Amino acid sequence: MFRILQQSLKTGVITEAPPAIDDPELERLGIELRRHVHARLGRSLAIRQVDAGSCNGCELEIHALNNPYYDLERFGLHFVASPRHADALLVTGPVSRHMETALRRTWQATPVPKLVIAAGTCACDGGEFGVSYASRGAVENVIPVDVKIPGCPPAPLELLRGLLAAIAPDAVPVADPSHQQDD
Repeated sequence: MFRILQQSLKTGVITEAPPAIDDPELERLGIELRRHVHARLGRSLAIRQVDAGSCNGCELEIHALNNPYYDLERFGLHFVASPRHADALLVTGPVSRHMETALRRTWQATPVPKLVIAAGTCACDGGEFGVSYASRGAVENVIPVDVKIPGCPPAPLELLRGLLAAIAPDAVPVADPSHQQDD
């Protein structure tokens, strides 16, 4: 035990430096989003995320929105566990046949007015899965969609642009090629 502690003290901290939190595009989008959410709802925007059969790539980017770097809640947006408390549904993945009924019920349980946002290529057009014996394909094949956010997966800033497009359609284009993530 002492040998390990001695080695740790001798080595010191060897992690990389954290990124600077001064992303002007993030701040601009966040402030614009907060302004439009407050003007439209008079309060924060509650989002229910639904995985309709994705590979979890989009979920990782959505979870990043809650980390300390992006800190979505400072802009007046938060995720909720129940569709009954949600203003918007953020759906990922092609809709599998097993999730079709659950997605419909979630959409029906969401109070009106509701927004539906398809996040990721699979949710937008079925992706490589398309329509098959196991998949209904795009989200719009099951429930009406207000905004599509393309990308595999869409980067957190693209997700913010998509949320802004859902709240204020004339504010920002959904897909800005200059901000696409390189794979």
